[in-house]
Formats: sequence, C-alpha cells, structure tokens
Amino acid sequence: MPAHAPRDPDRGRAAPMFPMRNVVLGAFVPTFVFDIGIGAMLPIIAPSAVARGADLALAGLLTALLPIGQILADVPAGALTTRIGDRRAMVAAGFVAALAFAGAGLAPGLLTLAVAVVAIGAASAVYNLARHSYLTEITPPLRRARVLSTLGGVHRIGQFVGPFVGALVIHGGAVDHAYFLGVATALAATFTLLAVRPEGHPGPAVTRPAEPVPTVREALRQHRAVLTSLGVAVVLVGAVRGARQQVVPLWGEHLGLDPAVTSLIFGIAGGIDMLLFYPAGKVMDVMGRLWVGIPAMLVMGSAMVAIPLTGGAVSLGVVAALLGFGNGMSSGILMTLGADVAPAHGRAQFLGMWRVLQDGGVALGPLIVSAGAALGSLAGGIWAAGALGPAASAALARWVPRWTVHANRATRRRAGLAD
Repeated sequence: MPAHAPRDPDRGRAAPMFPMRNVVLGAFVPTFVFDIGIGAMLPIIAPSAVARGADLALAGLLTALLPIGQILADVPAGALTTRIGDRRAMVAAGFVAALAFAGAGLAPGLLTLAVAVVAIGAASAVYNLARHSYLTEITPPLRRARVLSTLGGVHRIGQFVGPFVGALVIHGGAVDHAYFLGVATALAATFTLLAVRPEGHPGPAVTRPAEPVPTVREALRQHRAVLTSLGVAVVLVGAVRGARQQVVPLWGEHLGLDPAVTSLIFGIAGGIDMLLFYPAGKVMDVMGRLWVGIPAMLVMGSAMVAIPLTGGAVSLGVVAALLGFGNGMSSGILMTLGADVAPAHGRAQFLGMWRVLQDGGVALGPLIVSAGAALGSLAGGIWAAGALGPAASAALARWVPRWTVHANRATRRRAGLAD
C-alpha cells in the first residue's frame, strides 16, 4: 500500500468545498462548456458522413473514431501534461479542439472528416486528463471524491445538454453547423481558462516538475504492479459503463419500440444518473471508495441481466432507470481511484496510462454486446456484459484496499487517518 502522511484531517476544512477560482472557474465551468460542444457533435457525425457519401457501415466507423482518438492520445497526453503543466495542456487542447471542429465543419470529404474526428478525440483526451491531474493536485484527499465526482457530473450534464443545443443550432440549417458550435464552446472554455489564474496552488498546474521526467517505458515499469492489479478492476468498471450506453437502445430496437420512446427511456435513465454525482462523492469521502464501487457494479450488472427479461416500454423503462441509478452511484469512482494511487511526480503520465485502461474498458463493453448479437443472441451478449458487474465488484474488493488507504474506514484507521 502506498505511503500516506499520518493524520491529515482534511486540511483546510474551513475552506469552501469548491473554491470559485481554482475549481469552479478553473475546472467545472470550462468542462461544462467544452462538453456541450462534444455532446452536440456526437449525434451528427454519422449524418454528416452520410452527406459526404458514406454508407451506414462507414458512417458508424467514423463515429467510432472519436473514442479511438481518445485511447490513442491518452499516454501521449500524460507525457505532454507532465512536461508543460496541467493548465497549459488544457489551453492547448482547447485550441486544437477548436481547429478540429472547424476542420470537421468545413471537411470536403470523408478523409478530412475522419482526421478531424480523431483530432477532436485526441484533444478531448488531453483536456480530460489535464483537468483530472489539476484537480488531483489541488484537492485535499478527504474531499477528493466529492470534487472529482462533481467533475464527472458536470461532464455528463454538458454532454446531456449538448445535443439539445446542437438541435437548436442546426434547426432549419445544415447539420454541419453543430461543428461550428463546437468551435465556439472549445474557444469559450479555453478563454475562460486563460482569464482565470489559480491562486494558492503553484504546483504542476503552473510550473514544470524539478525532477527528470520518466519515459513512458520507465513509468510503466515503475507502476506495473498497480496497473496489472487494480487496473483489471478499472477495465471491468469501464466495460460495464460502456455496455450501459448500448444495451437500452439495442433492446428497445429488438422490442420494436418507437425510437422516440427509446430515446425518452434513455433520457430518463440519464436524468437519474445525473442526480447522484454529489451523493456518490460524499459517500466515497466519508465511508470509503468501496461503499460506492461495489454496490454500483452489482446494481448495474443486475440491471443489465434483467434487460432481456423485459417485454415492453414500461418494464424496459424501470430497468433502464435502475441502470442509470447504478451508473450515477459510480460517478467519479475511477477518477478518484486514479487520484488516490497516482504518484506526486509524474502524476499526469501515470493518469494517462490509467485512462488507457479506463477508455479501453469503455470500448470493450459495447464490443461484448455486439459480439453476442453477431453470434445470433443479443440477449446473450447483454447477459455477458451484465456478468462483468459482479466481476468488477470482486476486483474492486480485492485490489482497492491494497492500493489506497481510502478504501473504507478500516483501511483509514490502520493508516492513522481521521474518519
């Protein structure tokens, strides 16, 4: 278990939970604005590809390039952030995203659109990692889960609002106008960062580290033990979450539900999800990480197993709401665990490798469901994904207490930390 200083009873307890300049304006507001653009773009990648001559299969491939760009950029994002600092990395990512959004909106053909989508995914990876590293640096450990789960909630709210704002922008106009909304949101987020200077935390967020920066190979060797143990739990949690986004629409299609009904069910589940981010962080900070991680994965796994047993809109809606409840319970869990185990030096580089596991898991979940469908049993694919929930719970129970003193109250007491 990594060493921690004894008895740090949440230093700065009298300070506000979310300092206006460092946290709200330095992270939450830019995140919300940036993710509005991402959310607006997600539904229109496929239609804009079809408008440029793609068939449905190719349009689906272009949609998948966004998470592929994120996974490809996770490790380089960590190295970049380690070298230039968290805030500078966020600013650079914002400008790159704005250029990539503009490139997508002006793309004359599919190749240019594909390159732009990959670039947006890569810029998003840098932005997400840098803000994660930044908040890890400035947040006291006993408030960490609330801050990071709120960051996760802000991210979800931004991507939830984005499609509605995008629909207003493209109403009566071209679908590519949503990309230009992305230009505006990326620039607005970036200029917010430039206008707000953090106070009181000069660490890696604003200065370069004094020690030599390890290479990626050195960092992998140094952190191999945690990445090959707790990292398994990260992949499994990511896979459950990734499958969650796919199972409700696919089963709604299987039942022959009207797409508007399926969208309503999905939206209600998302609304329940977004209500729980702060309570989830509070429980993690007060009781420990396992009090959220284990029940959340069991609830999500059980809900996914129940989906093929539904036969109509009402029953699917109830199970989807339970799935949203479980996902909301887990808000911020992976960012919080990553912050718990990240080293002080080379933090961003470690978090880049951490996010490869997280994003890889998110990509794996839908592949499991799709493999079942391709083999002739959508229900089988959903059940296989549902089985990952108990597996993720078991992996969290096995490895979290080994790597973080914040696993539960017992591990905190053994480490000499205040409850």
